[in-house]
Amino acid sequence: MSRAKAPKVAPARTTVRCAVYTRKSTEEGLEQEFNSLDAQRDAGQNFIKSQAGEGWTCLPEHYDDGGFTGGNMDRPALKRLLADIEAGKIDCVVVYKVDRLSRSLLDFARMLEVFEKHSVSFVSVTQQINSATSAGRLMLNVLLSFAQYEREIISERTRDKIAAARRRGKWSGGMPLLGYDVGPAGSKLVVNEDEAARVRATFALYAEHEGLVPVVQELNRRGWANKPRTTR
Repeated sequence: MSRAKAPKVAPARTTVRCAVYTRKSTEEGLEQEFNSLDAQRDAGQNFIKSQAGEGWTCLPEHYDDGGFTGGNMDRPALKRLLADIEAGKIDCVVVYKVDRLSRSLLDFARMLEVFEKHSVSFVSVTQQINSATSAGRLMLNVLLSFAQYEREIISERTRDKIAAARRRGKWSGGMPLLGYDVGPAGSKLVVNEDEAARVRATFALYAEHEGLVPVVQELNRRGWANKPRTTR
């Protein structure tokens, strides 16, 4: 008699815990009911839903960095994301675009080391990149190179614009120095006569004492301080 074959048992589907990371460089528009971070998260969640057949599930935690540059890793949500990866809570990181995670090749390489160490894959929704494949890793490095190039070009243009404005005698932003105030139009500095008198007196004290310490002591005795600043 032939022995009956045992029925095949389908392998248990593995759950892939996915974290959606979002970032926006400026705080502009974040006060809106539906902002850029929400749009990025929706795109990530929809992509994860499309992979539900593969066991993908979206974690409820929000990793949102609003008003933070992608040129460094000093971002609170990114730090929480990396900490949760090291704690073994995440299997896949999903972003809208590669440059949302980082615009620096060096920083991204460091993050990928953490990802690979903990067997975490990286997916870009709009660019169809999955770091779990060799082709995906190749495209990832290519796109990240362009992202860093774009960031550097923007920085160069900004520096050139500020330098050109200064050559024309225009105010390029920031806090004015002691002796000056920002004019009504906000594009030029105007002399503050009261503060300017203190500045001239300070230079006269240095010419008299020929040393910083006695000048500072005399300024403290007179109660003269630097220009007051009001921050947010």
